[in-house]
Amino acid sequence: MTVTPAGRCADLAEAAGDPGEGTAPPAGHWLLIEHPGPWGRLALKESGIDPAAVASMSAWARRVDGRIALIRRVSRRTEARERPYRWFRIDARPGREEIRAGEFTGTAELSLATSARGRRWPEPLALVCVHGRHDTCCAVRGRSLAAALAADFPEATWECSHLGGCRFAPSMVLLPHGFTFGGLRPGDVSGVVREYLRGTLDTKYLRGRSSFAPLVQAAHHHARAATGATGIDDLRLVEDVRESDSDWRVEFTGPDCTVYLRERHVPANRRLTCASEPVSRIRTFELLGLRY
Repeated sequence: MTVTPAGRCADLAEAAGDPGEGTAPPAGHWLLIEHPGPWGRLALKESGIDPAAVASMSAWARRVDGRIALIRRVSRRTEARERPYRWFRIDARPGREEIRAGEFTGTAELSLATSARGRRWPEPLALVCVHGRHDTCCAVRGRSLAAALAADFPEATWECSHLGGCRFAPSMVLLPHGFTFGGLRPGDVSGVVREYLRGTLDTKYLRGRSSFAPLVQAAHHHARAATGATGIDDLRLVEDVRESDSDWRVEFTGPDCTVYLRERHVPANRRLTCASEPVSRIRTFELLGLRY
């Protein structure tokens, strides 16, 4: 399907003012596989990776609420990389954040990547979605963002396959915490990463934390706005309670804050990815009140 620039999903979402909070891809764990490409629309399935390894990694992802992404260096077009390639396994759950890394020469070895001890990787990782076969916006917007970030953080920056939420392209996730951002501009992205390295968050483009459910991500957004909390470990989740069919109460501590939200479905009648058919509605979370 050919899509004109005016009809691309990210342009449509921007024009509609879609709220980004509560849209980070859900994942308590991540597995990243270095793969130079090309990437098909279904990146892992069409990667050429050993089928038994794909099956093993996919089973792991289902078991642990994990997400698998293919990654590659931004400079891959001009600088050939010889094997071995790397894998990274990330625990993104609050209080357990850790990155483990290993290497492989043949893809059959990847069956061990989900259980191998690996070595502790001390530095954060920044992934930028550039998966053009999955969505045009990710390629058009993502590649310039990845190039800008790699100029300042060449070791931390990786291009990656589909993250989710293509209408918020370009999308970036910072690991090990799983903080996901959307709509970033190349001139702003390095500042966002610098804040993260200092232990604080620039929340302007923040979509949420992957290890939180969408509802909690949205509540976290409103709690940060109300309390002014910017530390990456601020506002620890205490509980989320359904108070009616659509109303929720979400409690945080450090600092204490209670957020009341209503889950709604609002009309859309447009595509949410460049390659999909239009949908009639999208889910949002309406703020009803706060106590802090």
